[in-house]
Amino acid sequence: MTLRDTLEPFFNKLPAVASPEKHVHFKDKLWWTLGVLVLYFALANVPLFGMSKNSIDLFETYRAVIAGASGSLILLGIGPIVTASIVLQLLVGAEIIKMDLSDPKDQAFFHGAQKFLVFVMIILEALPQLLGGYIQPDPGLAASLGVGLGVVTFLLLIQIFVGGALILFMDEVVSKWGIGSGVGLFIVAGISEQIVTGLVNWQYDQSGIPIGLIPKWVYIFQNEGIDYLFSGEGLRFMLIQGGILALVSTVLIFLLVVYVESTRIEIPLAHSAVRGARGRFPVKLIYSSVLPMILVRALQANIQMVGIILAGRGITILGEFSGSHPLNGIMYYLAPINSPYDWIPSLVQTSFAEYGVAATPAIWQIALHVLVDATMLVGGGIIFALFWIETTGMGAKPTAQKIFNSGMQIPGFRRNISSIEKVMQRYIPKVTVIGGAFIGILTLIASLLGTVGSAGGTGLLLTVSIVYRLYEDIASEQMMEMHPMIRSFFGEEK
Repeated sequence: MTLRDTLEPFFNKLPAVASPEKHVHFKDKLWWTLGVLVLYFALANVPLFGMSKNSIDLFETYRAVIAGASGSLILLGIGPIVTASIVLQLLVGAEIIKMDLSDPKDQAFFHGAQKFLVFVMIILEALPQLLGGYIQPDPGLAASLGVGLGVVTFLLLIQIFVGGALILFMDEVVSKWGIGSGVGLFIVAGISEQIVTGLVNWQYDQSGIPIGLIPKWVYIFQNEGIDYLFSGEGLRFMLIQGGILALVSTVLIFLLVVYVESTRIEIPLAHSAVRGARGRFPVKLIYSSVLPMILVRALQANIQMVGIILAGRGITILGEFSGSHPLNGIMYYLAPINSPYDWIPSLVQTSFAEYGVAATPAIWQIALHVLVDATMLVGGGIIFALFWIETTGMGAKPTAQKIFNSGMQIPGFRRNISSIEKVMQRYIPKVTVIGGAFIGILTLIASLLGTVGSAGGTGLLLTVSIVYRLYEDIASEQMMEMHPMIRSFFGEEK
């Protein structure tokens, strides 16, 4: 008996959300999606019982990507799900685990292994933070309950595990009963909240200026003279600290993503039985969507977590940290670029001064930091995009099977799966590589310019693209509701 034969029954017994036995109506899908979204916001506002206020958020700079809430029940967000996906995709891609993901049995085993790995990753991401002293138990609570700090730490671990499991099952609910994916929905929810807060937050920052863009502008025009605002220093102040660059960047990213999402190659199709019935199969420039960027940023987050934990133990060979911000070493170069404060020399100096560090990186070090991040985004975008289409059934072979099952064929070619697959093979892999590289470059540009609400270029890019895809999914669901025969093309029951 092989290891797979041993693990498969175990994977099948893992708790799972039941799949619908028949087609779920569009209105019901909307209600399921809305219900999960409300539950997500509710969980994000449930604080961890027994956590000290002195705790440090290791994923502070990655909140936009992992869609969690600091100090809450969903502290880890989608981090375990994404990390498990990265590990499995790398193992399958390197053929350490040999699977044919176009085979339904192998796909089922892959998803079972991924779910098991998610539970493992919840523990592996929570324990180092608890044992490393970053998530600290509240001594006052332990004293009032008459228990040791170890008991409170164990309670924190249980709460984090429950929150991570809830995120996993909520993602399953959206995928099976709702519209789109839970991972995308949670990212959109978190980034949208940050953008709204970044626009209207009236609380003051360390410099005594309101954080929100609108209150900030009101404050500046009330307290600064026109002469200063139109001077060189004043214009620079308004551009960076005043948020004009972030606002322009936000609008520019929105327009670019919408344009890129609408760019596609359309392969003509004709129905084999109904004369005159024609259609088109769109192969988008961003064929694999922007979700591979989540994998890249999540990979960076896990690398940084290792560096932070080692630095906390006094092992600074990989770099030193101020909180969750790397100051030097290889961890500095592997950290993501999030805003102009990470690459404009004068602003980098300002950031390091806030961390209480006098020595700032040299210009060549800042340039190398940008180059490394660009390489990870572009290279990682291509690699994970190729893995993504294979693990989600978007490759040439699964797509050819769907087209064949729908009764469609490509005009001028024989009606068989191999002929359709050959045509798809000409386009899908090449477009996937180009799209992965392009979305990596777009993410880099967005990260360099910054965004409203400090959502980060990656987060805003993901949000706009996910919302655009969600709009298309809703349109597709409405079409299938009006024309049930179209469901066969998407592999759904009538």
